[in-house]
Amino acid sequence: MTHPTDSIEFASLLCSRLCHDLLSPVGALNNGLELMADETDPEMRQRCLDLLTDSAKTSANKLKFFRLAFGSAGGFGDAVPTHEARVAIEGMFATAGRVKVGWMVEDDMLGKLPVKILLNLALIAGDALVRGGQLDIGAEQRPGVTEIVVRAEGPKLVLDPDLRSALAGTLPPEGLASRTAAAWMVRELVTSAGGDVALSPPGESMLLFGVSIPR
Repeated sequence: MTHPTDSIEFASLLCSRLCHDLLSPVGALNNGLELMADETDPEMRQRCLDLLTDSAKTSANKLKFFRLAFGSAGGFGDAVPTHEARVAIEGMFATAGRVKVGWMVEDDMLGKLPVKILLNLALIAGDALVRGGQLDIGAEQRPGVTEIVVRAEGPKLVLDPDLRSALAGTLPPEGLASRTAAAWMVRELVTSAGGDVALSPPGESMLLFGVSIPR
């Protein structure tokens, strides 16, 4: 694989990740439409409609999240309302009922970079809660620095070792893949801004990410 600084290859990896995450809800939409076209029983048509509604909502929630987490957050200025970040995270996790989101961000606005970092760390930590649990998100702007903390705790925590390595700034032997590109992006964005990324050691009962970014 090419070097991770190859912007085209890196963008391709991120696109692959997004397509993978959107394939399930969009595929369910397609299946629901096909069933609706052939179904005449009112009860079954209602079930198909419920499937379409759920799939459309899931797709919209993911697109809203990805827009802020991976896009340029067009439509906002240099800062993003933290309410938008909270809604995006809750749409990805809390609406499904498996993960409870705790929001500990008092600022009304955060810079685009801290919001992007916060969302990506929340995505990584939330995905690690394979049996659900608690996902706590915190951020604070202090003189000269923005601090972000993401904490996940649940009955089973699974963080891919390659994701851990990418966050720590170490590439796996095979290089980056679509599943590790976002973690590597977090590391690169933070270090490029002169900040630091910290994460709890493996084997602990909770997963903790901490980031400090100079302002």
